[in-house]
Amino acid sequence: MAHIRPFSALRPPADRVKEVASVPYDVVNTAEARALAAGNPLSFLHVSRPEIDLPEGTDVYSDAVYRRALENFEKLRAACPLETESSPSIYVYRLIMGAHEQIGVVACCSVDEYDQDLIKKHERTRRDKEDDRTHHMLVLRAQTGPVFLTYRARRDIDAMVMETTMTEALYDFTADDGIQHTIWRAPDLVRFVEAFREVPLLYIADGHHRAASASRARAEMKEQSFAYTVDEEYNFFLTVIFPDEQLQILPYNRVVKDLNGLSQDEFLGRVREVFEVTEAVSAAPSEPKRWSMYLGGRWYGLSLRIDAPVATGVVTSLDVSILQERLLDPILGIKDVRTDKRIDFVGGIRGTAELERLVNEGQAAVAFSLYPTTVEDLLKVSDAGEIMPPKSTWFEPKLRDGLLIHTI
Repeated sequence: MAHIRPFSALRPPADRVKEVASVPYDVVNTAEARALAAGNPLSFLHVSRPEIDLPEGTDVYSDAVYRRALENFEKLRAACPLETESSPSIYVYRLIMGAHEQIGVVACCSVDEYDQDLIKKHERTRRDKEDDRTHHMLVLRAQTGPVFLTYRARRDIDAMVMETTMTEALYDFTADDGIQHTIWRAPDLVRFVEAFREVPLLYIADGHHRAASASRARAEMKEQSFAYTVDEEYNFFLTVIFPDEQLQILPYNRVVKDLNGLSQDEFLGRVREVFEVTEAVSAAPSEPKRWSMYLGGRWYGLSLRIDAPVATGVVTSLDVSILQERLLDPILGIKDVRTDKRIDFVGGIRGTAELERLVNEGQAAVAFSLYPTTVEDLLKVSDAGEIMPPKSTWFEPKLRDGLLIHTI
């Protein structure tokens, strides 16, 4: 069963929320964060990416960056001002992007359940990124952005969520990227808590580093505690929990800087040994087990040859795995996508035109457009206790940081 817990959110007033709310810290680089926050002293990017207020070239993991994060957080709390709810609450959070709508429940989940793998994972984390967010949480004594969870949908929870959306919203604003964000406070906490007790498992969709960092921050704070009671706020981490039926996953595409010493003709010949190659195809595959490849100013369609061995495992049968094992590794020499500087990744929200631009401008030699990984794929991999290849899923729309903060 899943345990969720109400919390007393630290949050901005409704008339300043659009200025405060920011994109997640890990979907922008320093330059992009600096541009987004320019002219807006209330942007939460000053807290989540504080290096934007330090000289260019500052090491993003330096002590100066975390000191500035705390300074900016304290300034924001006073200037906005941020206010703490008088009593613990559970919230409902709706995002609308074009025709797509998804509505989730905002609550805290148990670090113990995360540590015991009762909250399922599908991704490995990097130690340097864990170190960063752990330090950030400990310095601020707050979790400022939620972990994105999912569960197999239940009609009783759907009904309670819809009832909550009939009440007056705390926030309702459209961000500069056109995505609408609406948040309500749930009127009946007990019903939500009891309903989630009937949910067998929760799954991390996005935010593995935030969750891992919450666990590490808890361990450090627990060790420093003189009277541990298991009820401390640091034993819980901030989440938004969406039903699986509502999630939208976009493809996570690949670009490679060179052809591993091959000419274009040699490269195409090697690809044809493994794949059926067609021309004049769409830039985006229309079904699984199809890939589109941009090379030399044209799109090629790839599908496995009829005599190719069939992958049957929950991970090895993923499109991202097949592309890696049959082409990126043996032909282009990309052994480890986590460390190889010759490969880069382009989230599907940027479109296939971005792939064409990178190749046409010479920043990449070849690009691959993939069919998106499905939510069911994610659940199956997590249930099997296995790990997806890096950069397998790109979720849209993105949650915003700084809306509902969990102080620990």
